[in-house]
Amino acid sequence: MEIPFVKPQLTQNEYDAVLAALQQLNIGGNGKIGRETQAWLKSYLATEHALLTTSCTHALEMAMMALGIGPGDEVILPSFAFVTAASAILRQGARPVFAEIDESTFNIDPHDVANRITPRTRAVVVVHYAGQGSQLDELLALTAHHQLWLIEDAAQAIGAKYQGKMLGTLGHIGCFSFHNTKNIVAGEGGAFVTNDLAINQRAEIIREKGTNRSAFLRGEVDKYTWVDVGSSYVVSDLLAALLLAQLRRIDEINAARRRIWWHYYHQMESLEIAGRLTRPGLDPHAEHNAHIYAFRVPPKQRDSLLEYLKAHGVGATFHFVPLHSSPYGQKHLGYKPGDFPVTEAVSDSLIRLPLFPDMSLEQADYVLKILNDGLHYAN
Repeated sequence: MEIPFVKPQLTQNEYDAVLAALQQLNIGGNGKIGRETQAWLKSYLATEHALLTTSCTHALEMAMMALGIGPGDEVILPSFAFVTAASAILRQGARPVFAEIDESTFNIDPHDVANRITPRTRAVVVVHYAGQGSQLDELLALTAHHQLWLIEDAAQAIGAKYQGKMLGTLGHIGCFSFHNTKNIVAGEGGAFVTNDLAINQRAEIIREKGTNRSAFLRGEVDKYTWVDVGSSYVVSDLLAALLLAQLRRIDEINAARRRIWWHYYHQMESLEIAGRLTRPGLDPHAEHNAHIYAFRVPPKQRDSLLEYLKAHGVGATFHFVPLHSSPYGQKHLGYKPGDFPVTEAVSDSLIRLPLFPDMSLEQADYVLKILNDGLHYAN
């Protein structure tokens, strides 16, 4: 049996939506379909403003620009993350300051964040790993106390909640991804959301090449012109059509993923009791979206276990190489291996299993069988 790590679920709805966009010549950016998708997202997330972007990377870049992050500023973020948030900070001439993660949930540790705040700190970026919310009560209180911006990197978290509220809407800005590996896909794509009118107004201009074209399209000005620094972050209506069809099925897609996620979790309980592995930790305040099923094994077994899984058709994989120990982090930011022992321990021991909406329980059981066999082999 061959089981891929990820496989997007595309139905006739998605094909019909893209074909209709093509037939109606809706292929440009910020058109009727794009605006309809933004309105749907705004309603679903219960947020005041939502802007589609070409990627979560670009949403994060917009966030740094909209908040005026610049040279001399520091922004705290987890080292256990994809590179895009750090790159967005560096592009503004600011410095990324890394923080530790919680060993159980793999999300940023609020206590370590508190220890890294300096007079130069302007913002904190939280990454909701695997679609499980970070400890937002503590982080919101901490950032409010120090008058810092809180940015949610919710790339993995569409449809997930923290204390009943949608992730991406609790901080000042939320950034989402609709990359081909995410729960909801558009091939490429992202979103920038905020409840702050002033932030949204600046973000609209940044997204439209530094012009007030969005205001022009709403009839608020009689012509549009260059008003600020910006770039081109507008999504084609063709991709927006695919995205809208996916979003309309979000509850169905996430429910199918949760079915597999919880099957893995319950079936692996005996292996955890036996000390063979460690299942992912669950925050009682968070409702995850089953984006990733990640667990830990002893580091000395991890690579050989991955090889065994792949040799038997299971598309399992590791995850982030910590940013602080990366070549760039060491050469240009002065970090070194050993600076974040929890992050490094998680990175060295983590395995992600295949998980996608069309996955059957039979396939999940095959993954579990090969995992169980592999744990004996890796010994």
